[in-house]
Amino acid sequence: MKWNQFIHAVFDWCVHILVVGGHLLGISYEEINIWIFCIIEPIVFVLMFFIIIWQWRRIRRLNSRTSS
Repeated sequence: MKWNQFIHAVFDWCVHILVVGGHLLGISYEEINIWIFCIIEPIVFVLMFFIIIWQWRRIRRLNSRTSS
């Protein structure tokens, strides 16, 4: 399978999952797409960013305590 065919197969598979998920939730493909990629994913990204910063600060604080 060539790379281009692989990309098209993965894309078609992802679209199929969104169509089935939309059908199960009673919403359209477009609506589930917006919910996932325009609402949920940015919220998760921002939350993960703040968690990473918080964890990084905790690690620095713990490392400074143990090295003293």
